[in-house]
Amino acid sequence: MANVTDLQTKYSKLAQEYSKLRAQNQVLKKAVVDEQANSASLKEQLKQRDQSLRKQEQEMDSLSFRNQQLAKRVELLQEELAASESKGDSPSQHGLQTQSVFDEDLQKKIEENERLHIQFYEADEQHKKTEAELRERLEKLEKDAEQHQAVVDGLTTKYAETIERLQSDKARLEVRLNTSSISLCSQQQLRRCQSELNRQVKQSSSVIQEKVPFNDTSEYLRSVNCAAFQLKARDVAGQAMSFIQDLVAALLNFHSYTEQRVHIYPLDSSIETISPLNQKFSQYLHENAAYVRPLEDSFLQLYQSITEDTVTVLETVIKLKNFAVNFSSYTHFLQKILPYQLKSLEEECEAPLCTAALNAKNQELQSDIKRVTSVFEKLQNYINLLALPSVRQDAMPQSNTSAVFTQLAACLHSLHDAIKEMSKHYNQKAVIERELPTVTQKLCTTTECLLGSLGSLTSCTGKIATFFSNNLDFFTSSGYSPRGSTAALNPVQAESMLANKKKATAYIQAVKKPQSVPYREALSNRRILTSSTESREGLTQQVQQSQEKIARLEQEKEHWLLEAQLGKVRLEKENQRIAELEAQLAAALGGSLNSQTAAAGALTRGHEEAAAELKAAGKEPTLCTSLVGMLCTTPTDEHVGDEESREQLIKSHYMARVGELTTQLQISDSKAVHFHSECRALAKRLAIAEKSRETFSEEVKLANQNITRLQDELATTKRSYEDQLSMMSDHLCSMNETLSKQREEIDTLKMGSKV
Repeated sequence: MANVTDLQTKYSKLAQEYSKLRAQNQVLKKAVVDEQANSASLKEQLKQRDQSLRKQEQEMDSLSFRNQQLAKRVELLQEELAASESKGDSPSQHGLQTQSVFDEDLQKKIEENERLHIQFYEADEQHKKTEAELRERLEKLEKDAEQHQAVVDGLTTKYAETIERLQSDKARLEVRLNTSSISLCSQQQLRRCQSELNRQVKQSSSVIQEKVPFNDTSEYLRSVNCAAFQLKARDVAGQAMSFIQDLVAALLNFHSYTEQRVHIYPLDSSIETISPLNQKFSQYLHENAAYVRPLEDSFLQLYQSITEDTVTVLETVIKLKNFAVNFSSYTHFLQKILPYQLKSLEEECEAPLCTAALNAKNQELQSDIKRVTSVFEKLQNYINLLALPSVRQDAMPQSNTSAVFTQLAACLHSLHDAIKEMSKHYNQKAVIERELPTVTQKLCTTTECLLGSLGSLTSCTGKIATFFSNNLDFFTSSGYSPRGSTAALNPVQAESMLANKKKATAYIQAVKKPQSVPYREALSNRRILTSSTESREGLTQQVQQSQEKIARLEQEKEHWLLEAQLGKVRLEKENQRIAELEAQLAAALGGSLNSQTAAAGALTRGHEEAAAELKAAGKEPTLCTSLVGMLCTTPTDEHVGDEESREQLIKSHYMARVGELTTQLQISDSKAVHFHSECRALAKRLAIAEKSRETFSEEVKLANQNITRLQDELATTKRSYEDQLSMMSDHLCSMNETLSKQREEIDTLKMGSKV
């Protein structure tokens, strides 16, 4: 079970890591989208710049056309001047006036031409500067996009690896969960056995309780189960304490926000004086903490008085009287402010903008407030009755106490219903007030706070009513009274019970018994035992693995020893062959054929003599066949049964070799399965990479197309600007020449007129 829990924990950690990586991926995707949006906005700005540039080109064309018109006009004027000079019939004064008009007009045109030329130059420089900035920004954005794309690619591959790893971990966890099904079945069987044993214990205890008489009417046995009852009483008092604290906070908020609303509506005290009735009502509401806070303090004292060393019954709980007194004072406070609340609602009804629906809701709220006050009066009476036995002995029998508790539970439910109804009507009234034209934001905020306090008050009273109903059996139980007796427990009996309890405790402590192991220590010992068992199992597995590894290494050692022996034999053969070759070489260099034949004959005679000796000794070579193979042996006196031992050794060697090959085959199969799964994962990753590569290639194509288009537009724009500049420069040159000629002619005319 612990392994399953660890696996689930690891799997949850992997899932959390995967969720974090997914969140990072989303952030990076968002960043890429933002950069793409910025790039699109820059492209849009570039288009706008192009449009403005085209507008400027059109203006330049219109200006060039205007200059041409002016040049034609100047030519016409020159022609007219020439015609007038040729005729010579115009008077000299008229000629001078005409010449001065021409001079002024020409000077204006020259200045206008210079200004247009300056404007054109400035616009050209501004366009070049803007174009360079946009290019730099576009290059920067392209670099950022490439970086983001690289990050996205890296994260995509990382996520793919993480997904594959998580999938493999999931498969492994599923396998482990399947293997742990046996332990789960055993645990289920254990639970069934435990439930069966519990059922049998309950049945036996019920039989004992019904059949075996046990009358604990003696005064000494009343202390049995005292600690359990006290713990239950303290627990119930603690829960009630938390509910009382919530109730006190809700009542304080309700009265405080009601006071703020009185100062705002129907008249705002910051603008005009409110009515004396509302002033008195506000003064009383301002004193609410003096009546509400003591409820919490007195109940806290009651809770602190309930301990394990006390006896908690109505006759011994003296602090309950203080709580009853404080609750009575709060009830009197509610009765005191009740007429002011009703009159305040009547003033709201008399307001000029009060509608019929709002008037009806105010009347419903008046009835709700009266109902809540009456319910608090009933609660006061029941709490005073419960506090009476602590002041007077035998003031109320046990049957009457149960009836009081039952009525108190019903009264708490009535209080919850009344406050719930008042909260509903207040909500409806707030909705109607928001539609009035004179409602301020301050009033809306105060009303919302008041509704929130009413909601918390409704929730708190509901919890108190439910809590009291659930623990009604505990409140109405006989408690410490003897079985079969209806008499209440007085303080003297309670003191004797506590004395008997102390005696029993001292007796148990005096009897020396072997100490039992504490529960926490037993749990820690069990945890240590479980961990040691798990570690022992792990060490056993490690020892087995080490033994298998040692056996495999021994097999490899034998294999390499055989290989070394074979190598040694081959080395000897090679040395022998080298010696023979050296002998042959020496014979070829300095020997003769006779020596060679003599050596061969000597070798043959040596072999024949050895064979004859073996035959004389009766040790001829024999050929043995078996399942392993054939073996040619020569028996000797010392080793007669070597054939069988050698065959057994060879057989054991080959069997070990077969075992080694089987182990290698199993390892190869497992590696093949692992490689197959890795290949499948790599194939999936390759497919994903191919898809991403295709999408990226398409994006790159689109980007290249956009770059090509922008370059073409830039080249076209540059060419048109160059053409226009060349044309303007030619036109300006021609105009300068024309102006210089006109200036010379004007000078000549001036000189002629002077002469």
